[in-house]
Amino acid sequence: MARAARSVHARKKRRKVLEQAKGYRGTKHSSYKRAKEQVWKSGVYAYEGRKQRKRDFRALWIQRINAGARERGLSYSRLIHGLRLAEIDLDRKILADLAVTEPEIFGAIVAQAKNALDGKPVDRRVEVQRDTEPEQPLPSAGRTPEAPAEETQQAEEVQPVRATEAAVRKAEELNVDLSGVEGTGQGGRITVGDVEKAAKDEE
Repeated sequence: MARAARSVHARKKRRKVLEQAKGYRGTKHSSYKRAKEQVWKSGVYAYEGRKQRKRDFRALWIQRINAGARERGLSYSRLIHGLRLAEIDLDRKILADLAVTEPEIFGAIVAQAKNALDGKPVDRRVEVQRDTEPEQPLPSAGRTPEAPAEETQQAEEVQPVRATEAAVRKAEELNVDLSGVEGTGQGGRITVGDVEKAAKDEE
């Protein structure tokens, strides 16, 4: 039986493995045998790393949800059970993000979970009571209590700044002026991401 020449395919296979092993130490990037073994092991480590990353993020989301729920008098397990009774289908990633960036909405969701646990009717339309303190107009720079009436009238015409509580705290940490930040949240509210983006732009 004639011998089948497959040198082209064999070289292509070896080049592919050596390309994946580029940058490895020692002979693992040049020896095909050792490169093949290390590439296979690297794939195993990467698979385990992706699984571990999912576990880490899940644990982080649970910690954030638990902290936000306990501020409102409910434990994490009771909150999840109440959400199931209320048929509110929100995963942990969304709940954790709401607990950090939108505490008012998260508080309304916790209230609906409490109603479901107590056997009360659950309102599908969540009403959110916004905190009006961040919407107060910012004081103008250099203004004194004895300012003239014209300056007082100009200060009253300053547009209020709408921002979440977390965004206000982040702005104080990064020393960012909220009056110059454009909000991308619900209703034009300034979020934590907007503050961090403004801080990077100033750099």
